[in-house]
Amino acid sequence: MERNKKYDKTNESVQSPFSQTFFHGTKADLRIGDLIEIGITSNYGQKKKAKYIYLTATLDAAIWGAELAAGVEPERIYLVEPTGPIEDDPNLTDKKFSGNPTMSYRSKHPFKVVGEITVWQGHSPEQIKAMKDGLAKLKEYGIEAIED
Repeated sequence: MERNKKYDKTNESVQSPFSQTFFHGTKADLRIGDLIEIGITSNYGQKKKAKYIYLTATLDAAIWGAELAAGVEPERIYLVEPTGPIEDDPNLTDKKFSGNPTMSYRSKHPFKVVGEITVWQGHSPEQIKAMKDGLAKLKEYGIEAIED
């Protein structure tokens, strides 16, 4: 995708109001400056060691990430900067949807935590239940997260 080529380099500049903002939804307790890296147990699929880490340019997709993440810890939304190339997330893009409507991406390179969104509105309990039920149904059919 032509649009992503500008993110295919190390992000060495300081955040500016014109930089693309990326979010990462999780239940991990992180601090500014921490790196989110591959190799930890994935929150999705078969709970294997993560080959990729994920980020999104939409707050809604990050909220879903936090709400669907494994664990009982509080849900968190972090502002992150990629430190290397990113690519479209095949779990939410052309393999399942046309284009990249959630503006979701993945990388094998760390994301640096640069902030946290502390005030946000989650989805309703009914929406979360419907999403989890849908994911459980897909799992019954053997359809889980893509980890190319």
